[in-house]
Amino acid sequence: MSGQTQPTLPLPEAASPASSPRRRRGWIGWLIAIVIVVGLAIVAWFVAEHITRDILTRTVREQVITQLALPEDQQVDVGFDEPVLPQVIGGRLDRLDVSSDAVPLGDVVADVSVRARDVPIRVDAGDIGSAEATITFGEDQLQTLLAQVEGVPEAGLTLVPPDVRVEADLSLFALTVPLGIDLTPSAVDGDIVLTPAVVRIGGAELTTEGLRDRFGSAADAVLRDYPICIRDRLPAGLTVREVRVERAALVAEVDVDGAIIRDPALQANGTCA
Repeated sequence: MSGQTQPTLPLPEAASPASSPRRRRGWIGWLIAIVIVVGLAIVAWFVAEHITRDILTRTVREQVITQLALPEDQQVDVGFDEPVLPQVIGGRLDRLDVSSDAVPLGDVVADVSVRARDVPIRVDAGDIGSAEATITFGEDQLQTLLAQVEGVPEAGLTLVPPDVRVEADLSLFALTVPLGIDLTPSAVDGDIVLTPAVVRIGGAELTTEGLRDRFGSAADAVLRDYPICIRDRLPAGLTVREVRVERAALVAEVDVDGAIIRDPALQANGTCA
């Protein structure tokens, strides 16, 4: 076959430059750009959230200090559900907690905490959905309150959960009989009421009925309810609902009228009859 012409085989075409890596680099660039934008948006969100939270905390604290005439350096703790930015944009806070210790209430001080839910940002945006407060009186502050109740001695008060223990004298003809009385607290028509539960005399413990059996109507002088009115120390929109004795403290649970945010009459102190 030496004299024959050999068929010419076609040369392979030159490989065209690959374009897929360029496309991949293009997609990667888009992804990086998207990630950067999302990252910046997240950073902006957190910055806005932080600023909103700071402004809200500072505003609430300043309002509490102003409304209650507290010292400028009074510690006021403020709390709310997070994130707070969507709530502010929506015009209402899901939850708002405010608390402070040693808040002046007339001639006594108390630790006060308030929890409100569905709280409008503006006073013209409706009432608070619900709110309640807890007011805690120390033993010495309760002594001051109880001293203003007729027939209760200033000395000898101790808190023995669930009761308030006081010392009293029962006058019987020409004799004075010292008594120890355990008073159980309750809330009646917005007042704190202390009701005799157990009486101790000469080392013996008697029920109130047992004391009446022994001393008749003379026992009525000490076996009576002792009402403590604190309505004149609180805004009229607050009503004592429940009272209990804890270790070294008397605790009052208080309902808060949701209209207090806009009604000056509810913001003013109440009165004692």
